[in-house]
Amino acid sequence: MTEEKIKKALAWLIFISILIRIFLSWTLELGNDEVYYWTYAMYPDLSHFDHPPMVGWIIQLFSFNLFFESELFLRLGSLIFGSLNCLLMFYIGKEIKDSLTGLYAALLYTTSVYGFIITGIFILPDTPQMFFWLLAVFFAIKSSSVTQIDRISKRNMILTGLFTGFGMLSKYTSIFIWTGVISYICLFNRKWLKSKWLYLSFFITLLIFSPVIYWNIKNNFISFSFQSERVNLFTSSLRVDYFIMEILGEFLYNNPVNFILIIISLIAIFKKRVELSLNHARLILLISLPMIIIFIIFSLFRRTLPHWTAPGYTTLLIIAAVFLRNKNIGEKFIPAPIKAAGLLLVIVVLIGFLQVNYGLVRFSNPVKTDPIELGKYDLSLEVFGWKQIGKGFTKVLNRDKEKKKLNDDAVIITYRWFPAANLDYYAGRPNQIKTLAIGSINDIHKYYWINQYRGGFFYGMDAYFITTSYDYADPCYIFSDFFEIIEVTDTIRINRAGSHVMNAFIYRMENMKKLPVIKR
Repeated sequence: MTEEKIKKALAWLIFISILIRIFLSWTLELGNDEVYYWTYAMYPDLSHFDHPPMVGWIIQLFSFNLFFESELFLRLGSLIFGSLNCLLMFYIGKEIKDSLTGLYAALLYTTSVYGFIITGIFILPDTPQMFFWLLAVFFAIKSSSVTQIDRISKRNMILTGLFTGFGMLSKYTSIFIWTGVISYICLFNRKWLKSKWLYLSFFITLLIFSPVIYWNIKNNFISFSFQSERVNLFTSSLRVDYFIMEILGEFLYNNPVNFILIIISLIAIFKKRVELSLNHARLILLISLPMIIIFIIFSLFRRTLPHWTAPGYTTLLIIAAVFLRNKNIGEKFIPAPIKAAGLLLVIVVLIGFLQVNYGLVRFSNPVKTDPIELGKYDLSLEVFGWKQIGKGFTKVLNRDKEKKKLNDDAVIITYRWFPAANLDYYAGRPNQIKTLAIGSINDIHKYYWINQYRGGFFYGMDAYFITTSYDYADPCYIFSDFFEIIEVTDTIRINRAGSHVMNAFIYRMENMKKLPVIKR
């Protein structure tokens, strides 16, 4: 296969992929997590309660410091990094074998639900992490696995530390890059232990990550404590259901075809049936497998999320690409497993898009269902209906202003980081009113600080509370201690493709009589 044909195929892959992802980014409303990270860009800091700061900086960069605040511009970093990640997978595959292996790696990455959707469309901490992770893996391969430590390998080791540092500014789990590199060096390439460049590289990672450490010191290590508690094995009993959910999630997030292909490839490589440099194989396995194994163990006791292990699986796609390259000598340009994975991804994307925008499956009947439970089991409503809620709230707000129903400085108050951020973006921002949150710091997350940035609470404050039938909460139960009067005022019907799928309820809460005390 000619180099020109391979590069042409890669260019078409990136071009078609980004066109589809641009369309989806433009048509889909922001999800709970995405709109929450918008607050990182609004109120940037050296770190945040639940994640390091990089995702907020990426949003700031690509939205021109929120000058453009549409869903498309907030997700622009994902669109660009998604294409660069595809290119990086190509170059990693090319580095360890040849250009056709690189093309297979890029194709496998694109067919991954995690690669195409989660980091390629949605704006999450995984977006920058995946980009810097792949850069670090690329330079780790070009440095750690070489037998001679020369000027170029020293430079590549420095770049490994640099990009691992940026990865850790994105998500803490990027530390698995270093655990893999150090494990490989200690086991198979001890020459590096005598080189100052290894230690300088690690110091660069630590230096880049130091703002997060400093922020945590100032805030009583609250972020480290929160994340460590999520994987604390000593406070839970054995949970087989969590384990099954984790394995099933990994199977789906990484594309079932790719998942099976990875398993087959690992078996083949352990049986020495894959033509790959032993040094490259060892390094890739030591970077990827510990992350996967550790979180699978955690899932036996605590609820985990399948995208936590996805960087490890993405790295293993390189092994799978080599396996396909070895099996496909002299055969078809694109192997059948890649075609099957691509077809499955197209089906998933198409069904998801139609469900979100047109409701292929109806989960409840508006005539027979309690109004406060309409759409309760339809997960697609997490990314649908917020624009309608915002427009409906604008009408209610304008009417109430005319009739002097509430004070002019009335705010939106809610009880959790989601839907706080959703309401902040779709209802508060267009109407230039503040959104605050009352609850424990584990419930409201960054809104603990946002409350302070926005002036906090005061006696006599009036507020709106907005809740949906998908995620209904009764403000009379939550906020009765804080307000003298709580009354429902309006119901907004959320329609999708002509069908009534959800309700949004607007409450007025008048005269704050007790100030909330939110403990850290």
